[in-house]
Amino acid sequence: MNEHLHTIPTESLINAIETNVAEALLALGRAGQGEERREPTMHWTIGGSPLDYHNCVVRADLSPESADHSILASVAAFQRYGAPGSWHVGPAMRPLDLGERLASRGFRREGAEPGMALELTTLPSSTSAPEGLVIERVGDAQALEGWIRTLAGDFGEGEKEARWVGEMMRRVGLDKAAPWQLFWGHLHGESVATAALYLGSNAAGIYFVATVPPARRQGIGRAITLAALQEASARGYRIAVLTASESGLAVYQRLGFQTYCRFAIYVWRPG
Repeated sequence: MNEHLHTIPTESLINAIETNVAEALLALGRAGQGEERREPTMHWTIGGSPLDYHNCVVRADLSPESADHSILASVAAFQRYGAPGSWHVGPAMRPLDLGERLASRGFRREGAEPGMALELTTLPSSTSAPEGLVIERVGDAQALEGWIRTLAGDFGEGEKEARWVGEMMRRVGLDKAAPWQLFWGHLHGESVATAALYLGSNAAGIYFVATVPPARRQGIGRAITLAALQEASARGYRIAVLTASESGLAVYQRLGFQTYCRFAIYVWRPG
């Protein structure tokens, strides 16, 4: 199992994590026809989603003098679209007291997500999984509907988030050339798990990993994540990245992922 990513500098891995997370969020925002503001000091997508997590600032390199003005500008955009929103504060964001400034402007910190990376040359060839588990790539509307229903059973904001994510995936496309590749797991004919692979500019990202509650603790989440990672490796990627929930952390560690940074999530909601 991978103990250290000896061949890739830590700084490069952190950059790969931050870049892929931003690219994935921006790709979904564009699919939702959100407003994208891209400037040398700031990058956001707002208005393309009903979900605070996906109306977001993904990059900020602000001076102490300009930071509060930029925070208020993001709030004005959330208000303009009548939507909640967020800042995903990663290690490269500046100024260093950005979290305190967000809190003073009405944002609430709602946890911190570990940013993890794995060198794909160290990927295990297999992992333990229950007999009868079948993992398929989602390639048509019928499979997408099943993937959405499964994701709704154990992810984020449930049905609301799953339906929005599924619609964005439909808009992006389900063919093998699409930047998003979806994976759907079945156990003895029952839908049990989902995962998504985002094929970014310098890394492959793992997103939307979910296992329905009755099927947990059998290695299914690890198996469907491995299937997505094997696809990334087959496409020539060297690095895989993800942000983990508390419940998923051990799953990814067993595959060889290590934590290199954290993203503090600051959320603003109307009222």
